[in-house]
Amino acid sequence: MGSSTQSRPATSLEHSGKGLASGKLGLFPSTVIGLASTAPLYSLAATLGFIVMAAGAQAPAALIAAFIPMCLTAFAYRELNTAIPDSGTAFTWAAKAFGPRTGWMAGWGVMVAGVIVMASQTEVASKYLLLLIGDGSIAENKFLVTAFGAVIIVAMTWVSYRNVETGAWAQYLLMALQYAAIIAFCIGLYFAIGAAPVLGLQFSWDWFNPFASDNPAGFMQAVLIAIFIYWGWDTCLALAEETKNPRTTPGFAALLSTVMLLVTYIGITVLAMMFAGVGTEGKGLANPDGAEDVFFALRIDALGSWGWLLVFAVAVSALATCQTTILPTARGTLAMGVYGALPKRFSTISALYKTPSYSTLFTGAASLVFYVGMTIISGDILADTIESTSLAVAMYYAITSFACIWYFRSSLFSSARNILMRFALPLIGGLMMTGVFLYSAVSMLDPEYGTTTVLGTSGTFVMGVGSLAAGFLVMALWSRRPAARDYFEGRSLNEATPVLVPEH
Repeated sequence: MGSSTQSRPATSLEHSGKGLASGKLGLFPSTVIGLASTAPLYSLAATLGFIVMAAGAQAPAALIAAFIPMCLTAFAYRELNTAIPDSGTAFTWAAKAFGPRTGWMAGWGVMVAGVIVMASQTEVASKYLLLLIGDGSIAENKFLVTAFGAVIIVAMTWVSYRNVETGAWAQYLLMALQYAAIIAFCIGLYFAIGAAPVLGLQFSWDWFNPFASDNPAGFMQAVLIAIFIYWGWDTCLALAEETKNPRTTPGFAALLSTVMLLVTYIGITVLAMMFAGVGTEGKGLANPDGAEDVFFALRIDALGSWGWLLVFAVAVSALATCQTTILPTARGTLAMGVYGALPKRFSTISALYKTPSYSTLFTGAASLVFYVGMTIISGDILADTIESTSLAVAMYYAITSFACIWYFRSSLFSSARNILMRFALPLIGGLMMTGVFLYSAVSMLDPEYGTTTVLGTSGTFVMGVGSLAAGFLVMALWSRRPAARDYFEGRSLNEATPVLVPEH
C-alpha cells in the first residue's frame, strides 16, 4: 500500500477535529442513516414474534412504552450534541459530566451493544439471503448460515472502512427497498384481512393500554425487547463530526427518525395482529416456531407469489444495519483512543478515506469472533442477543440522560425551555431506562430466562450482564498503564476540554 493510504493517529489536541472528513452529511442522509441503523424491517422480523409472546395483545402498548424513554433520551442527546458534537457521544458526555470512569463504562456499553447486536443482524441477513436460493432448505444448515454471516461481517466492515459517503449512498438504496417492501406488505395484509378475517383479532384500543396486561413481567420483557428495535438512531450523533451543521443537524435527524419508527412499528404490528392474531399455533404471532421470522411466515398471505421480495427486503434491512452498526461503534472507540481511554492505535485515521481505520477493523473483528463463538456455544442465539443488546443500550442511555442534567446544571432553571429539555425530560427518560435495566438484569438471574443456557445460567445474563461487568475488569487493567494516566486522572478529557470538532 502506497504512502498516500497510510493511516495516522489523530492528535487529541487538534481543535480542527480528530481527522475525520467534516461536512459530508446533511439532514436527509443523517435521517436515512438513523433509520437504517435501526433497520425497521429487520428489527420487526427479529423481534415481533418475541414481543407478542411476552406481551400478548398489549404488544402495541409495549412498543409505545419503549418509545417514550427512547424519545426522552433523544432529547438529552440533542441537548448535549448542541454543546459537544463529539463522535464519542455517550463516552465523551459522561466523562465530561461525571468523570473518566463513568465515561469509560458508557463507552464500553456502546461498544458491547455494537458487537453483540452484530450476531443477530448477521444471522438474519445470512438466513434470509439463503432462503432465496432454491427451495430455501440450505438456510437450515447452521454451518452455511454462520459461514455466510462471517462473509457479511467482513464485507460490511470493508464498506465502513472506505468512507462515510459511500455508506450513505448505499443506505439510500437499501432504505428505499425497505420502505417499498413495508408499504407493499401493509397494503397486501390489509386486503388479506378482509379476505380472511377469522384468522386474526378485531381491532381494540385495549391493545394500547399497558394496564390491560395480565402478565406484568412479560410486558416488561416485551418493553426490553422493543427498546432494541428503536436503538440505532444515535448513529446520527456519532457521525456529528462528519455532518454539516454538527451542533443542530444530528439531533434533529435523531428525533425525526424515532418518530418515523414509531409510526412504522405500530402500523405493521396492528395489521399483523388483525390478520394473524396472537395465538401460539398456526400463523399466530406468538407461535414459537415462527417467532424468529414472522415476515417469512406471512409473506405469501401478504404478497402472494411476490413473497420472495419481502424475504429479500428483510435481508437487505439486516445488511443495512450491519453496516450502520459498525459506524458509531468504531467512532466511539476512536474517541476513546483520542483521549487515552483506549490504546492510541484506536485513534488511527485512514489518510485516504478519513475514517477510523483501526477502530473499524477492530469492531468488525470483534463482531466476527463473537458471532462465530456464540454460534458454536449455542445454536439459538437470536432472541438472547437482542435482549442482551437492549440491556447495554438501557445502561448507556440512562447514563447519558443523567449526564445531560449534570452537565447543564448551572443553567437548568434559567428558562422554561431548559427546565423541560435539560432537566424534566432527561430525568424521566433516565429513570425509566434505569428501571428497565435493573428489573431486566434481576430477571435474567433465572437460569430459565431466555432461550439459551451458557455456563449453567441464562445465556442472556452471561451475554448482557456478564459483558458489561467485564468492562470493569478491562477498565481496571488499562487504567494501570502509563498511557492511560492522562485520561483517568482527568487531564485529557474533562468538563473544560475544548470540543475537537470543526465548526464548518
